[in-house]
Amino acid sequence: MSMHFPPLRCLPLVAVLVLAIPSHPCMGQVPDAIARLQEQAVRTNQADWGHWGPNPDSYSSWKNHSNRLIPIYTFGIDLKSVSGENSVYRDGVALENLYGRVPEKTLNPEAEYFDQTDVYRLQTAALAAGKKRIILFVFDGMDWDTTRAAAIAKQGKVTYEHGRGNGLSFQDYRGTTTDFGFFVTSPHNDGTTVNVDKQTVKSIGGTVPGGYDPALCGTAPWDPITDADYPIGKSKQTKHAFTDSASSATSMTSGIKTYNGAINVDPLGREVLPIARTLQDKDFAVGVVTSVPVSHATPACAYASNVHRSDYQDLTRDLVGLPSSYHPGGLSGLDVLIGGGWGTDKEKDGSQGENFVPGNRYITNDDLAEIDVANGGRYVVAQRTAGMPGGEVLKNAVASVISGGERLFGYFGVQGGHLPFRTADGNYDPVISFDTPAPEPAEVYSEADLRENVQLSEMAIAALDVLDARSDQWWLMIECGDVDWANHSNNIDNSIGAVHSGDDAFADVVTWIEQHGGWDETVLILTADHGHYFQLERPEALIARPKTNP
Repeated sequence: MSMHFPPLRCLPLVAVLVLAIPSHPCMGQVPDAIARLQEQAVRTNQADWGHWGPNPDSYSSWKNHSNRLIPIYTFGIDLKSVSGENSVYRDGVALENLYGRVPEKTLNPEAEYFDQTDVYRLQTAALAAGKKRIILFVFDGMDWDTTRAAAIAKQGKVTYEHGRGNGLSFQDYRGTTTDFGFFVTSPHNDGTTVNVDKQTVKSIGGTVPGGYDPALCGTAPWDPITDADYPIGKSKQTKHAFTDSASSATSMTSGIKTYNGAINVDPLGREVLPIARTLQDKDFAVGVVTSVPVSHATPACAYASNVHRSDYQDLTRDLVGLPSSYHPGGLSGLDVLIGGGWGTDKEKDGSQGENFVPGNRYITNDDLAEIDVANGGRYVVAQRTAGMPGGEVLKNAVASVISGGERLFGYFGVQGGHLPFRTADGNYDPVISFDTPAPEPAEVYSEADLRENVQLSEMAIAALDVLDARSDQWWLMIECGDVDWANHSNNIDNSIGAVHSGDDAFADVVTWIEQHGGWDETVLILTADHGHYFQLERPEALIARPKTNP
């Protein structure tokens, strides 16, 4: 199957734009309207339509995560068992069990929101109700504001100011029971230090505790933030830690609060079992798909364990069933693992400890060879191949796996390890992102980068086909990880494009479900692991209007 990436497209230069874009491949021309907004905002560090961080006078005053409430959309199950009167945030005893204490100003007898750990409990409840197919669809870093921006751009109009919203496929789909809510993502703590080589925790409890103060950050994601420094842990009134992707993903896969950086270990460094491994012991097939490197925090938390998220090669060993630092005896390994990381070589990486092997940062050459069925391993390996359409490479591997009964490992990406970044207009032509002290150069993709890679939707359908062929019971994580990369770099064009890419994958997954037995035994939970700090002040600015030649 060949790839269907839209071609790069440039529009004529308009008279109102006087800034040059030397880094963009369009050679003196400028891209679409939202890309123009991004480029101008980076050049001036000002934008009246929105900003990242607590300072409204700067387009970029924060490039990290935040402690804002995160939206969740469920399909095949509702949220009644965890929200409203059943919220853990209404119950002091439950909060103490969750955090190990009752965090300051966190108990809220009127809380409608719930906790991120409830995503785990929703999965276990679905299984208890007889569901046999569970999909956890994670848009990494997609908070409510990011979702709304993408919906506005897709519709070409502003249609909502609060609530579930509409315009995106996952907002509009009504083919089964569906619900919407939002939850707290704060970790157990930030600041815990570890020893990767010994796989031990050094400073138990960290430096900043978790919690959520609704008076400062709102009782709903669209509420005004009354203390601009609170979401980033810098409030002088109440100080709570904001999560990273490791702690937050662990909450969703294992149901506990833990320290930032932890992969399925508790605040003391003791292992907790992610749901995929407990289900595998019950003859479920399990898989992971991601648009970013295969052993980044979120996909790693689907199956692996480690005291720190940056121990990438060891995390991949867990994912594919090889001996690792945390599991010297090895785990069983995922049935399907498809994602990025291809072509990311490093000679040194101190964060991975003494056993780091120079070469590919995420899987060593020896490990890749060992798992390959061509060498007696258990995985059909489908990786980016020069001159070959990525979709065709993956399709052929899926056919081989289904006919032969092996497992599937798919490995793709561009420099940096991710799939090509999609932009708001549907193309793959990013403009500059924000960095200090100078803007980051825009990524430029060759024809080979686009042709030899795959899209998230292709990976998701490939995983579904393989899992369904292996068992009538399965669990799958799908991660749209490039939303997070876009938001870290304060790039609204890439952020919207990433959400649209994930939304397309959702639509394709829903079609697959409807064509393969329907929703009777299926649950899909779509959410994010955390938010960033984008604030949309003038939403109509994101309405793309056709431009005419001057």
